[in-house]
Amino acid sequence: MAYDFDLYVIGAGSGGVRSARFAAGFGAKVAVAESRYLGGTCVNVGCVPKKLLVYGAHFAEDFEQSAGFGWALGKADFDWATLIANKDREINRLNGIYRNLLVNSGVTLHEGHARLIDPHQVEINGQRYTAKHILIATGGWPQIPDIPGREHAISSNEAFFLKELPKRILVVGGGYIAVEFAGIFHGLGADTKLLYRGELFLRGFDGAVRKHLQEELTKRGLDLQFNADIERIEKQADGSLKVTLKDGRELATDCVFYATGRRPMLDNLGLENTAVKLDKRGFIEVDEQYQSAEPSILAIGDVIGRVQLTPVALAEGMAVARRLFKPEQYRPVDYNMIPTAVFSLPNIGTVGLTEEQAREAGHKVQIFESRFRPMKLTLTECQERTLMKLVVDADTDKVLGCHMVGPDAGEIVQGLAIALKAGATKRDFDETIGVHPTAAEEFVTMRTPVAG
Repeated sequence: MAYDFDLYVIGAGSGGVRSARFAAGFGAKVAVAESRYLGGTCVNVGCVPKKLLVYGAHFAEDFEQSAGFGWALGKADFDWATLIANKDREINRLNGIYRNLLVNSGVTLHEGHARLIDPHQVEINGQRYTAKHILIATGGWPQIPDIPGREHAISSNEAFFLKELPKRILVVGGGYIAVEFAGIFHGLGADTKLLYRGELFLRGFDGAVRKHLQEELTKRGLDLQFNADIERIEKQADGSLKVTLKDGRELATDCVFYATGRRPMLDNLGLENTAVKLDKRGFIEVDEQYQSAEPSILAIGDVIGRVQLTPVALAEGMAVARRLFKPEQYRPVDYNMIPTAVFSLPNIGTVGLTEEQAREAGHKVQIFESRFRPMKLTLTECQERTLMKLVVDADTDKVLGCHMVGPDAGEIVQGLAIALKAGATKRDFDETIGVHPTAAEEFVTMRTPVAG
């Protein structure tokens, strides 16, 4: 049978665009459908605008610390509307770049909501197209729990477009999105509370990292409330919100921001017209080659619920394009040693196993840890401390994990991720000469284990 396209991609986020571009470059006839915005969550309502807001929030500290270096500044005045307008301009520029990347690669762009009619047919804007392969890359969507007054809460989607900075805000959640936004709002001057129903935020991260960040955020005056959950939200006559917690306490705020998880975006996709199966969490079930139970339909990125990070979706998109259209270049995605950062204030950078994971996996471990006040802060009143930690296999000397809380943690850990991926030992770290004076050199000067 002759198909209209060799590959039809639903979703023009990072993974979908990467797969489409490279498939077209390999000679395939490709189309991409997008119903919202080019670039997906990351570019529009995720990592890119969030990082811009993090930069904005950091200036408050920079102004404060500059006095120790001889700078005398007038009263700083922050304007939320300016930051958001400039952010929007940059996102629009990136949307245009994504459009050009697709069109210049020879990909056909369909703007509208695509729906599966059968395993090889898609309908969009009243038109039907056939494809040999269909790739679902529709990403995720934030979830707000079904509690009374949930309509008064916002998610990360809305946070980037608030008309003004709330005077008081309640951030609900214990994952990286909640922690990052709490830091953003607090840094920009809002009275911020972070509520989490568990004992301590950032479950799955190294225990020392979680505890250290808790201490640093508390030092900065961020109100952390653990073992706390919302029962209902009520709008008051003056427009403010009354929040009742499950323990009976009441809090007054101007905004409730939920960052309590994301669901796969499968709404009105027509999966019922195919043999595609979902796993027990509601994500599309795929094999190691991203193929669903329907042989012609593949899925990648957040919609499969594996590792929900933009660079992982990019790698998965590339793997699909290569396997289908350039098999001699195909290599599977390696999910080990994936570095990641949390752009909290201060940042977290991490790669490899946590101490808890290493012990659970049966490794006999040595732990190397360093906590210090960064050189930049020695001329200031700021008492922030940086944490660096290595998890080492005591038998093989291999470095299993590397963790940091402090300025530029993500930038530093990216380089270390290459070393860990290459199988570096603690001896390799010890024999590497440091760049002096930097914080990063601490990773190659830790000599004495703190625990074994």
